[in-house]
Amino acid sequence: MTIIKTMNLTKKFGKFTALDGVNIEVNKGEVFGFIGPNGAGKSTTIRVLLGMLKATSGEAKIFGKDAWKDAIEIHKKIAYVPGDVNLWPNLSGGEVIDLFLKMRGNGSANRRDEMIERFNLDPRKKCRTYSKGNRQKVALISAFAADADLYILDEPTSGLDPLMENIFQECVQEVKDRGKSVLLSSHILSEVEKLCDKVAIIRQGKIIETGTLNELRHLTRTNLVIQTREPLPHLHEVKGVHNLQENGSELKFQVDTEELDTVIRYISPFGILKLESAPPTLEDLFMRHYQGAAIHSKDSVGG
Repeated sequence: MTIIKTMNLTKKFGKFTALDGVNIEVNKGEVFGFIGPNGAGKSTTIRVLLGMLKATSGEAKIFGKDAWKDAIEIHKKIAYVPGDVNLWPNLSGGEVIDLFLKMRGNGSANRRDEMIERFNLDPRKKCRTYSKGNRQKVALISAFAADADLYILDEPTSGLDPLMENIFQECVQEVKDRGKSVLLSSHILSEVEKLCDKVAIIRQGKIIETGTLNELRHLTRTNLVIQTREPLPHLHEVKGVHNLQENGSELKFQVDTEELDTVIRYISPFGILKLESAPPTLEDLFMRHYQGAAIHSKDSVGG
């Protein structure tokens, strides 16, 4: 069952095109990672989905309903956490959490208390005294204490320490286990890699790759560390080898996945003493796209 679907979603601000034909699809029980640097279009997409911005063209649907026209109905079944949380300064954290839960009408007091304890928040303090991390905790507790069908999380761990990031990841896994859906916008690639079933990479308002992590990994390179009995000449000239580094007697490099067999055949006659292989990370894929784009822009300027 499709929970979020955008088709050729476009948003312009004057002559500037913030979103250019964005297509994403999030299914029931799925954690969908939405990654890209600041300014790539992640937050604009989310604001359109939340009915805060009207799309210039294309479609944005949640639960099969129009994100703009049916926003009020849609909001009854979603929980949203922004990356920069502003709270009422004179209310306590607990009062704000209770207010959010009352507005949603589907929260649990037991769940609220459990979340406050897990995120180690003092709910008696006034919001004006909270750090950025504590303000973020208030939003996360409010979201995870609600019984939503869809959680839209826009850079949700901004300001959290590593221990609280782990608690956040546990909470995402728990809502997924209950069959809920999550749209997680982030530039923290390790977080996306741990949590997400599918990923879309956005650059300059366009989706440049989308798919499961396994589907995306075949597009990037495998990391190898090797040590051979005899010196290994001209490895950098072998097709598919990239970023070769010497570290004492070890060689570290990346190999295009489709050339892995050829590279291993080249190395074997020199006597392999050590061979470590690691699957490509999301970061490898991400950096390849952005470095490729930067090189392309320089070439364009030069030409």
